[in-house]
Amino acid sequence: MKDYYGLLGVSPDATTEIIKSAYRKKAAQFHPDRNPEPDAAAKFRAAQEAYEVLADADRRKAYDETRRTSLIDDPQVVAREIWSSYLEKIQQ
Repeated sequence: MKDYYGLLGVSPDATTEIIKSAYRKKAAQFHPDRNPEPDAAAKFRAAQEAYEVLADADRRKAYDETRRTSLIDDPQVVAREIWSSYLEKIQQ
């Protein structure tokens, strides 16, 4: 499961306004027209996907529920993914 909060660099209790602001920063940072890195387009699409889920109240609620369930059912895998996402943010 992707860590959409980690991709945008926001906490799970972030407001819609904070999520929108974080998305705009990531979109500007990774837009393929502005960023020549080979993986910029993929990072841009990932940020876009995260925003689409977290900005919609119903989709965000479903995502949060799935996230909670995943932590209960398979905590080691989810913790590893969250940690990897965190390390990627540090390296940027």
